[in-house]
Amino acid sequence: MQRGALSLVLVGAVAAAVAAAAFVGAAGPSGAKASSHREAPLIGDDPAADNTDLYAFVSPDRPDTVTIVANFIPFEDPAGGPNYYRFDPTVRYEIHVDNDGDARDDVTYRFRFRTQVSNPNTFLYNTGPVSFVNDPDLNVKQTYSVTRITRSGATELASDQVLRVPPANIGPRSNPIYRTGAGVHDIGGGRLVFAGPRDDPFFVDLGSIFDLGGLRPFNSAHLLPLPDEAGHDGVLDYNTHTIAIQVPKTDLVQAPNADGIIGVYASASRQKIRVLSGDGGVDSTGPWVQVSRLGNPLVNEVIIPVGKKDYWNASDPRSDDQFLASYRSPELAALVNLLYPGLPDTPTTNRDDLVAVLLTGVKLPNGAPFTFTGDTKADLLRLNTAVPPTASPDPLGVLAGDLQGFPNGRRLVDDVTDIEVRAVACGYGSFLNGLLGLCNLFPNSIVGDGVDVNESAFLSSFPYVALPNRGYEHTGHR
Repeated sequence: MQRGALSLVLVGAVAAAVAAAAFVGAAGPSGAKASSHREAPLIGDDPAADNTDLYAFVSPDRPDTVTIVANFIPFEDPAGGPNYYRFDPTVRYEIHVDNDGDARDDVTYRFRFRTQVSNPNTFLYNTGPVSFVNDPDLNVKQTYSVTRITRSGATELASDQVLRVPPANIGPRSNPIYRTGAGVHDIGGGRLVFAGPRDDPFFVDLGSIFDLGGLRPFNSAHLLPLPDEAGHDGVLDYNTHTIAIQVPKTDLVQAPNADGIIGVYASASRQKIRVLSGDGGVDSTGPWVQVSRLGNPLVNEVIIPVGKKDYWNASDPRSDDQFLASYRSPELAALVNLLYPGLPDTPTTNRDDLVAVLLTGVKLPNGAPFTFTGDTKADLLRLNTAVPPTASPDPLGVLAGDLQGFPNGRRLVDDVTDIEVRAVACGYGSFLNGLLGLCNLFPNSIVGDGVDVNESAFLSSFPYVALPNRGYEHTGHR
């Protein structure tokens, strides 16, 4: 039992890392997703700027376009009124695209928001039933602008005089009709945009995973065993705020190509100086500072150590070589060995397989650059836009032979937690083993948290994310 005693000591020392271990989940009984909800100390206190998830995929119903979805604000209670969650006008929200492998922005979409209160002399968010985005009974309204930035300059695609954020989904009196397409705007050039509240597409057993890396279906294999049971979705019935944009592939790849491999990340920035005026107001001045970023899911949560998480958030992806040691010797791999002593030992050093998947992209066995963008190491969500959508997406993506799935971009259905914990636990499976030359350990390759679908079905058209949960029907997260 020497190993067990040692594991208890280490578990206490790294409780924060284990608590963040939404990485843990795999292909067996279920899947899960956990990316960046409250993943760093500073951003945990700044939810309006907390970039919780990023998705990029070839649009299934418009395969000549790419859809990018960036979610912000974690764990929104749908009943959280009267001041319902909203985008922060003092935050600069951005989606960045690299199309030449140098990890520098070639295309950036910038979103800025504005809040208007029609009647400041009422506590009400809405003064009557609200059926459309600019309904006069909606007292608190938000609008936004979208600017496309390239190395040639900046172009405003649509102004905050045009683009409106749909309201919170409060209840049957306030929202007798909540329209599926509310808030979707055509901004020309084959581009669609959406910004507003949505169901959080996360699905993961946070309650068990945060309890010292537990996986309910594999409770009995844990160092501190419990009876095996089905997983519980820890993000069930919560909302988030989604920024989504759908653009022609030619907006993103290098001309004159119709397809290419792109690297994507999303960020939130604030101005350096924030002054509380004393009358309830806030003034922001000075240069912009990035306070949150997200490329691949789960990286800052369980790969980057707690003492560097805020610094990682403020860094640019092109500087990620400085974090290389955390990828090659991930702490989570050692925790898997300690918490699940009955599993084969997971390699804890020289993990260049993780470097390939998360920092450079990967090549096919014939040397073709499947998602490989070059030797520059950067945490980017890489998407090969030439791979067409599949009619029946497999949540395990490339793991299951579905080459349009994660880590080739990320779709809403992709079970990234299961996929990535397999990567860390050295159980990628036979297909990816052949693709990347990775090890494949059984039963490491079948572990999972018992949650494999989102509670709400995704939509078949843009913005694809399910409608926001309604506050009136919120059942206390049961």
